[in-house]
Amino acid sequence: MAVRIRLTRVGATKQPSYRFVVSDSRNARDGRSLDTLGHYDPRQDPVRIEVDAEKATRWLSQGAEPSDTVARLFRRVGILPETR
Repeated sequence: MAVRIRLTRVGATKQPSYRFVVSDSRNARDGRSLDTLGHYDPRQDPVRIEVDAEKATRWLSQGAEPSDTVARLFRRVGILPETR
């Protein structure tokens, strides 16, 4: 089972916010998830990113792969190291 950390969309029409979730890569974007790690609201100023760093590092150490967007956001909050 390939486990991914990705964003799932929540919120009203034209007012999106997102949750960081851990799910099987075969599930739909808004389908069943194994765990919720936090949330991301791009409509706030400044952008609000709240992540449980302990849970996130535990899932990453167990082999969960973050999506490209999640990896970028995790780098922004300091969970993943900067790569250059």
